[in-house]
Amino acid sequence: MSGQSEISRAKLIAYAAPALPVGMLALPFYVLVPSFYTETIGLDIALVGTILFFVRVLDAVSDPLAGVFADRIHPRMGRRRFLVAFGTPFIMLGAWMTFAPPDKASGFYLALWASVLSLATTIVQVPYAAWGAELSRSYEGRNRIVAWREGFTVTGTLIALCMPALLPAMGISDPAGILRGLALLIVILLPLAIVLCLRTPEPDNRSITRLPLRESFAAIMANRPFLRLVIAFLVNGFANGLPATLFVFFVRERLQSPDAVGPLLVLYFISGIAGVPFWFWLGRHYSKHRVWCYGMLLAMAAFAFAPFLGSGDVVAFAIVCVLTGLALGADVVMPASLQADVIDVDTARSGEERAGLYLALWGLATKLSLAAAVGVAFPALALFGFDPAQKIITPRGLDALAFLYAGLPVFIKAFAIVTMWRFPIDREAQQRLRNEIEARLSA
Repeated sequence: MSGQSEISRAKLIAYAAPALPVGMLALPFYVLVPSFYTETIGLDIALVGTILFFVRVLDAVSDPLAGVFADRIHPRMGRRRFLVAFGTPFIMLGAWMTFAPPDKASGFYLALWASVLSLATTIVQVPYAAWGAELSRSYEGRNRIVAWREGFTVTGTLIALCMPALLPAMGISDPAGILRGLALLIVILLPLAIVLCLRTPEPDNRSITRLPLRESFAAIMANRPFLRLVIAFLVNGFANGLPATLFVFFVRERLQSPDAVGPLLVLYFISGIAGVPFWFWLGRHYSKHRVWCYGMLLAMAAFAFAPFLGSGDVVAFAIVCVLTGLALGADVVMPASLQADVIDVDTARSGEERAGLYLALWGLATKLSLAAAVGVAFPALALFGFDPAQKIITPRGLDALAFLYAGLPVFIKAFAIVTMWRFPIDREAQQRLRNEIEARLSA
């Protein structure tokens, strides 16, 4: 595939299809698996926590390695398609073994299969994201690709969220049956989606040079728009990670409404899906970085009221969920689309297309921001007198919970907006970069 023509909607949907089953993996892995292995299997909670911590470290370290490999192999079927196809059976195997373990599974069993699932997901997701960054060379076309892919991702998360509520209607109510049902659905949907995806054309590798590995990383560090974007993304990711980490605690303890946790989460993700077309439409009229800033401003406005909510304020908090859910659409579409534009800066300077390495570093930034949110939130809550596991919930602790959930993210997002408001790559700048790249290729 070469040239500037945009892919058809049918091929775009085919490319985006795997994002739905892959999007179903994260929620059960990070939310359901820890409690299942401790409460049902009977493993020590400290052991499970340690295992999953090291799995996440392994996951983070593997990202850059997968990115370098994804850029430097040359299989006949295409460097992106090959790795996506290669990693898929291992995701299926890892998901089934992790989510449907034997009754007396050991810590070694969890460590082995969680690692297989984590590494296989990296092997697939890094080239898959790079593939999307290369499918369009136009400013608006990249918005279109990311909007479909991330819309499918959020939909997959919503399905995973609803499954524990739907399966009991089918007679499956025990934790083992729920996890097994999720695993079965993923194992069925993923290969179907991948077969559909592999019919999508992969753009030609248009590199005209090959930099040594050390020079590749030096060129990335010299890419100032990329560094600016990734700093804003890290900061905003940390701001998003705090409410994501503390959502359940806020609803249960601050609002005193534990039965509302599930419906409010569903409302949030439905709003996120509904917001994607709006932000895509807005991206056709304004620069991506400004649209992203508008989304962060909307989230700030909604979060500003949340610290003042208390027991029983479920309706008011539902409005917060709708508004922050709508803002989620800007958070998942615009930064990912901008990432493809900053890769053009590197390609224009170096002559090498390294989308795999850039997207791997992007994935690493995502994981670091979420890890930082957990690392800050829980110790801070304990310090101020909030520890539900120890039955310690003080008024001061509840105030700290409200501030960490919604107050602190407002200030952090303000920094991200300041960083991105005058971002140097707009529609015209990106077109100049593409012209420069095409001129070099022609020469």
